[in-house]
Amino acid sequence: MDKAAFLVGQFLLAMPGIGDPRFEHAVIAICAHDEKGAMGVGVGEAVDGLGLHDLLRQFELRTDLVADLPVHVGGPVEPRRGFVLHSKDWGGQDTIDVAGRWSLSGTIDVLRAISEGTGPQQFLVALGFAGWESGQLEGELSRHGWFNTPSETDLLYDVPAGERWERCFIAAGIDPRLLVSATGTA
Repeated sequence: MDKAAFLVGQFLLAMPGIGDPRFEHAVIAICAHDEKGAMGVGVGEAVDGLGLHDLLRQFELRTDLVADLPVHVGGPVEPRRGFVLHSKDWGGQDTIDVAGRWSLSGTIDVLRAISEGTGPQQFLVALGFAGWESGQLEGELSRHGWFNTPSETDLLYDVPAGERWERCFIAAGIDPRLLVSATGTA
């Protein structure tokens, strides 16, 4: 597969009528994509009733140096596993660079650094991830389901989760109010 076809560092936006209620209005930050499959973290929905302070307390970490930000629904795969998408100004034992746009960490060291005020300047915490096997995402992209767009870090860190889907479409030059849930035939 041509390297240009990989979507690392882009957003996947669920199209209306995607057909899976878990992904209605989903915004997925694609963190890995190659011929073996793809992995992304949902950033378009917050977990009801769970904030960053709750998560930090579960690990007996400080809460007084950080705002109680929302925790996002990262996806249906391993929903108890945590991920932090963050600015490139911090790196830990498992941190990976995502196409030079942001970093991804998934171990306790990033939460510890955040709680101590020594972590990344910008971050987003999520539970779970979305995953696709080899060729699966490419197949879904060829049907009515997903729209991919370059990511903008301000959309990742500065826009509330509930507004991210609409704002990502607008940033791509598309009025989401004009999208339909079905495709036609000719």
